[in-house]
Amino acid sequence: MHKQLILVINCGSSSLKFSLINPTNSQTLLTGLAEQLFSEDASIKIKLENQTITKDILAPHNHKLGIELLVEELQQLGYDQQIFAIGHRVVHGGEKYNLPTLITEEVKNTISELSRLAPLHNPANLTGIEACEAVFQNLPQVAIFDTAFHQSLPEKAFVYGLPYSFYQEHSIRRYGFHGTSHYFVASQAADILNKPLEECNLISAHLGNGCSVTAIKNGKSVDTSLGFTPNEGVMMGTRSGDVDSGIIYYLVNQLGYSIEDVNKVLNSKSGLLGVSGISNDCRTLEESITNKPNCRATLALNVFTYRIAKTIASFSASLTALDALVFTGGIGENSMLVRTMIVSHLSLLNFHLDEEKNKSARFGATGIISTNTARPCFVIPTNEEFVIAQQTQHLLTNLKDTANNLGAN
Repeated sequence: MHKQLILVINCGSSSLKFSLINPTNSQTLLTGLAEQLFSEDASIKIKLENQTITKDILAPHNHKLGIELLVEELQQLGYDQQIFAIGHRVVHGGEKYNLPTLITEEVKNTISELSRLAPLHNPANLTGIEACEAVFQNLPQVAIFDTAFHQSLPEKAFVYGLPYSFYQEHSIRRYGFHGTSHYFVASQAADILNKPLEECNLISAHLGNGCSVTAIKNGKSVDTSLGFTPNEGVMMGTRSGDVDSGIIYYLVNQLGYSIEDVNKVLNSKSGLLGVSGISNDCRTLEESITNKPNCRATLALNVFTYRIAKTIASFSASLTALDALVFTGGIGENSMLVRTMIVSHLSLLNFHLDEEKNKSARFGATGIISTNTARPCFVIPTNEEFVIAQQTQHLLTNLKDTANNLGAN
């Protein structure tokens, strides 16, 4: 039996997302989520084309048991013998990794070392890798790094206005995230524009609970809003985005907050949730505005969309040409109101939306939403899982071809 399927794993601290993908034809055979891990409510949900399978994950309710239950279903469905490799999303690759990487003990050690830069993410990613190694002992495992696409940033874009020794000695610099998503939508935009990606100049806005904006010049990331951590840049669902660093000192020295308290406020209690006092979910805020005018919800959306628009406009400084603006992510793909509010600030860049096109671009639809005379503006649903599957396949195929060529010589 020809093995051609890639199992994509995205492991969080208490969750496990997965997809089974055929990268040769982009077909997704199943998707799923194990959630509330390490609690008695831990469960796994596997979605197929015509059914959804849900099972409880027994004690110790961990990632390994979740993966074992997934394997049982793969065996029942006859997919287990068709899996070629496992592709893992890894959040932080530092400056070392800018390409898909075959996972070895050395790579795992480096991912662990980089946990100091992503303490909430890399340890969970490593847990997923080790859990898969225990179950899929004979399959190659590949890491696809969220920061990799942004390793093309020029020094002027990634160096902070801090003592340079902080970067030299402690790796404190802007890294950027959501790289796999920005790469995917840029590639799709290139197809729509009928141009090679290497000739495309774009600004992409990945808007979800986490948000980032990226400037793409000749197919490469040259600036991005997320920085040393995923809290820099625009306001997000629960993250503050950019704030005056003096506020941190004020909270600690004048209001008695601990550093841990400040970190929790900036990452978990701010953004749309903090300003609105209602929710971090954009849908809830839009509903509250529609059903009964709510000034705090309105303010939250105004701050959110203005800061995104301001970042998009500022990134024109990174480019010498601009082919299109791309919206993606859960909010970017589905909220016509948010897109309208953002683009209303961008008339100087000749972005103007067609109301009917904007309304129709929802729930997985790809399309142009700008007027015929404006600069193009696209909605493109992201597919990070497909990129991970595709890049995993490409890496392993290239490694096999290289080994065969060396053997022939």
